[in-house]
Amino acid sequence: MRTQRQKKKHRILRAVLLLLIAVVLYSVVGGYAPFARTPELSDAAAAKIEARVDEMVRDRDTADRATILETRPQALDERIRLINQAERDLVIATYDCRDGESTRDVLCAALARADEGVRVRILVDGISGRLFLAGHDVFRAMDDHENVEIRFYNPPTPLMPWRIMGRMHDKYVIADDQAYILGGRNMFDHFIGDYPSVSGTYSNDREALVYAGGAQGSSIEQVRAYFEGMWAHAHTAPFTGKPLSEERRKAVCAELRARRAALKEAKPELFEPADYPAMTLETKGIWLVSNPTNIGAKEPIVFNTLCALAERAEKDVVIHSPYCVLNAGMRERLSQIAAKVPVTLMINAVENGANLVASSDYLRHRGEVLSTGMTVLEYAGGDSYHGKSMAIDDDLSVIGSFNLDLRSTYVDTELMLVIRGEEVNALLRGHMEALHADCRRVIDEKRAEVPDGLAIPPLPAFKRVALAVVGVVMQAFRNLV
Repeated sequence: MRTQRQKKKHRILRAVLLLLIAVVLYSVVGGYAPFARTPELSDAAAAKIEARVDEMVRDRDTADRATILETRPQALDERIRLINQAERDLVIATYDCRDGESTRDVLCAALARADEGVRVRILVDGISGRLFLAGHDVFRAMDDHENVEIRFYNPPTPLMPWRIMGRMHDKYVIADDQAYILGGRNMFDHFIGDYPSVSGTYSNDREALVYAGGAQGSSIEQVRAYFEGMWAHAHTAPFTGKPLSEERRKAVCAELRARRAALKEAKPELFEPADYPAMTLETKGIWLVSNPTNIGAKEPIVFNTLCALAERAEKDVVIHSPYCVLNAGMRERLSQIAAKVPVTLMINAVENGANLVASSDYLRHRGEVLSTGMTVLEYAGGDSYHGKSMAIDDDLSVIGSFNLDLRSTYVDTELMLVIRGEEVNALLRGHMEALHADCRRVIDEKRAEVPDGLAIPPLPAFKRVALAVVGVVMQAFRNLV
């Protein structure tokens, strides 16, 4: 009798184990399979890219003016200033948004505009939204306001794992048809503002502030059209979170309104009409470059557009990316550019970077990156660097969310602004060169030249082991890095 019970238990345990294995395999295979193949650029897409690049390398009449937001405090202040300018419609789109001090500063400013009748729409990547918004009263209270709506792009569905990797990596804020901010910063204390970060770490980034002034034909029309497509996307869904009682909703909103009053008292200049013409520089054209928005492997539109622009360079190209993960096709394209003009690539040193997976891949493939002929600089200035930008000759600047890796090239939605203008380019290059002072120059796979005065802390043993292990394991899933 006892033996039969034991056999029954063994059968049940085996069945449960097999079920768990099946679920894991279903999730892993289903999540990876749509991205196993990296699409080639179609002839039609290549022709469209070349036509757009022909436009970008020529001056055009435009009212668009631009400047660069380089620091975390500046990024938060200019968001608040921009939000306060909205009179009809306010858009906030971000890959990652979490509750925190800077986030509440942004939300209290947005709530005040909603109280005044402004339509406020907030779009967040689905996984980030489910993880970091759904359980917080402040987001639920915002969404309950009659003039506010929050949506998630492609929220995860366990029964459809092939959708899980489809992420929205875009980050921008739009106020009416007047101005917008677009770049690589996520919306919480780690990326914006100067509040203490919960993690104790920070990430420095870069954004463009563009003033259109309501002019026809502005680049803001391109950014807004892109947003409207994402807002109405078949895989964009309403915000989901725990319901609030009326009493709790009123209390949260009261807290936000009190916060805005305190913020206005502390920084009254952010609540006055903005003199954007004085704050920005003249441009000769601004264009938005975007990846496809389908769920699944994407044609590499952004990567190939940036390469097509770089191929027109006559002087040099400087690229900033947090990380560098390349396949053979990407290496070949970059090698062709580096054979024509000097190309400098700055990425995080592994001691400095926050993305263990991407850093581990770079360590394994550093020699292949160097084989492109690019000069590689590894930033070791302390806080992790998260900026994504390019300077091409002395008149083209590119700023946005695109990392020089396989994920940004083939998996995620991505946005980059191409800004034509000598003044903006000079400003960008000044910011880039300041960071280069805290870089070591890679000589070969084993050696690097460290400038005098730059102290790079040794890599802890546990991180060195983790980098080695992850680097091996993730080779089977490089397309997602």
